[in-house]
Amino acid sequence: MKKARAASLTLDDFLPYRLSVADNLVSQRIARVYAAEDGLSTQEWRLIAVLGEDGERSQLELVRRTRMDKVPVSRAARSLEERGLVRRATSQSDARSRRLTLTASGRRLYQRIAPAALEAEAEVLAELSSVERAVLRTLLERVERAAIRALKPAP
Repeated sequence: MKKARAASLTLDDFLPYRLSVADNLVSQRIARVYAAEDGLSTQEWRLIAVLGEDGERSQLELVRRTRMDKVPVSRAARSLEERGLVRRATSQSDARSRRLTLTASGRRLYQRIAPAALEAEAEVLAELSSVERAVLRTLLERVERAAIRALKPAP
């Protein structure tokens, strides 16, 4: 009978580590766009970006869309509301649920920051060809789908 070989972990070859490092570095670069001038946190910017792209959403929908936990979404929503960038209203169908929408100020902020965020993204991706960018996106989508499947509870 063969002896089980001890697993050897090399961080630089470990996908979760590589994804986390890449995420941190890319997020830090993009954060320069919305943090320096507007003092937004990453969580706040994500909510503004989703609301700017999708329109009105419930906090639960924002949790699902951003894959952030409920508490950071709630804190970011409250902060953005205090700054007059989003409006939170009680859902007509569920009194426990809050629906968020960008205010006029929030919409102007989104329209101003989004192009700069895209420029920062282009800077980060500049070393990749358009084909490589498409492959990267496809591979990331496949990894995300596999992770979602793996997170589903076993029957």
